[in-house]
Amino acid sequence: MSSFFIKKKVISAAPNKGDLKRKVRRRNYNADDGKGRSKKFNKRMDEEISSDSENESADPSRKQQENEDDEIEETPQEKKLRLAKLYLEQLREEEDKRAEQESFEADLIAGRLQEDVLEQKGKLQRLIANELIAPDPAEVRLLRGHKLSVTCLVITPDEKYIFSASKDCSIIKWEVEGGKKVHKIAGGRKGTEARHVGHTAHILCMAISSDGKYLASGDMNKLILIWDPVTCKHLYKLKGHRDAVSGLAFRRGTHTLYSASHDRSIKVWSVDENAYVETLFGHQDMITGLDCLSRERCVTAGGRDRTVRVWKIAEESQLVFHGHEGSIDCIQLINEEHMVTGGDDGSISVWTVNKKKPVSTVKQAHGSHGNTGLEQPYWVSSVAALHNSDIVASGSHNSSVQLWKCGQGFRGLEPLFSVPMTGFVNSLKFSNSGKFLVAGVGQEHRLGRWWRIKEARNGLYIIPLKRQAQEQEVVQ
Repeated sequence: MSSFFIKKKVISAAPNKGDLKRKVRRRNYNADDGKGRSKKFNKRMDEEISSDSENESADPSRKQQENEDDEIEETPQEKKLRLAKLYLEQLREEEDKRAEQESFEADLIAGRLQEDVLEQKGKLQRLIANELIAPDPAEVRLLRGHKLSVTCLVITPDEKYIFSASKDCSIIKWEVEGGKKVHKIAGGRKGTEARHVGHTAHILCMAISSDGKYLASGDMNKLILIWDPVTCKHLYKLKGHRDAVSGLAFRRGTHTLYSASHDRSIKVWSVDENAYVETLFGHQDMITGLDCLSRERCVTAGGRDRTVRVWKIAEESQLVFHGHEGSIDCIQLINEEHMVTGGDDGSISVWTVNKKKPVSTVKQAHGSHGNTGLEQPYWVSSVAALHNSDIVASGSHNSSVQLWKCGQGFRGLEPLFSVPMTGFVNSLKFSNSGKFLVAGVGQEHRLGRWWRIKEARNGLYIIPLKRQAQEQEVVQ
């Protein structure tokens, strides 16, 4: 058997040797070319050789063999190295693409987290006031339905509906887009409290939870009523205050309700459990306004005791701030650490919880009226702030709503533009997105009947807020 394979090997090797000899002979023959052969013969031989090479290249089996020979020339280690390099290159490309995508997402997430952290610290301020364009008066819509002055309003978190309340004891649910009246909770006459479902006295304040599950309203009859905003059905009645309920606010993200009253107290309620939690005292006069955001604290305006107070609910402590020369009638938080107030001294003040005095004050913000030498400033009856931004709005009875720009770090107030509006602006609210501002207007002030503007219309004004196409800046 072994001799058979050896012979076969020799036979297969023999032609190779012959080929080798032939090649050597041809080479030698060609070497003598220049001496004994003519140029024509050489040319003919070149043509023959080139034609042979063409035939060889046309032969697919020969081509395949040459390719195999080329492959054979690459050692296994070189092949492994080449494949490894290709694999690494592919991995690098994939990783670069992934890193680019991740860095883009990380930038987005980091920006969002930074905003959330600044918001919780109360230091977030989106600079969008310079982008605002004064609306055309023709674009401002009036929604009429109340018989008497509108005293308060709230906008649902999805910005589709507005609830307004009035001195006629009624609550109306409005559709923002179409301006249609969706539902009306009628007010009752005085003395019908036992059988009437609803309010039988002037409604002074309203609040809606951040998830839109509960609507609360407070009246001059010391009552707080809880409603379902979707169906407008009455759910609970909260009793406990000994005088008119003047301020209501839900803590953001919870169903904890804070209420303020003319009895100078603040009460905490758990609406989920329909339960009273605790009472806080401190103001020396009736409380005229209350607001809160996501922290377990609220801020109040103390009327003629001329103080603003920050209540730390968990610690049962309070911070007292002084600054106005008259009664402080309205208050609104800009973010967790800054707030804006308005009073009957005609001034608007911006506060920070770190200072006992206002950071900035504008006196006679809406001008003055009266005979020469006896001028009186127009009372500031309502204020509003677009949360975590540099925009503030104020209302009086000087026939306009004024928008203001807060300076960087909330230092200084500059007038932006005013929107014509006849009557007492008793309530102002920005939508969460800042796309529109709603003003509740009446012929009388929400807390009394000192003046009456007959030409005013009781209703809601929806003011669109348009912006220029610019990137908004976020500053700390």
